[in-house]
Amino acid sequence: MTTQEPQGPPPGMGGAGAAGAPSEEEMQAALDEQMRRLTVPDVIIQTVVTLINLGARKLGLTGAPEDAAERDLEQARMAIEGTRALLPLVPAEVGQIREALSQLQMAYAREAGGQGPAPAAEASGAPDAEPVPGAPKPDPAAPDEEAERAKARAKIWTPGSG
Repeated sequence: MTTQEPQGPPPGMGGAGAAGAPSEEEMQAALDEQMRRLTVPDVIIQTVVTLINLGARKLGLTGAPEDAAERDLEQARMAIEGTRALLPLVPAEVGQIREALSQLQMAYAREAGGQGPAPAAEASGAPDAEPVPGAPKPDPAAPDEEAERAKARAKIWTPGSG
């Protein structure tokens, strides 16, 4: 008695080729279907969200503290300007986007105004850490910058978050 082994997936279910990868025709059909369902407003909203998130990252508001080397005020400024230019094209989401843009602009103004990221000792919260040479003395009356950054990170708008 012999058993027949499957000879690959059923027709139309993908899996052509030795590695089970879809054929070129199947990939093209999937791309065509995706493009058929995609709308220009969807792409604009996704672009705006990407610009806001990238701008926040370039200001050091997102990511790990060791990613601070990625800070780039010029790119953050470009992300803000790009978002502002696209804002009139996304009226349904304008409230949430305006709030995120406002937060990004305030963070940019803080960074560009010379209030750069907190020195490592201050950011770590170590009370007995040595001050960083050349760093400005912390002002006890000023709000904790790291807490502000955490608050800004928590408020960055993403699709589906509110």
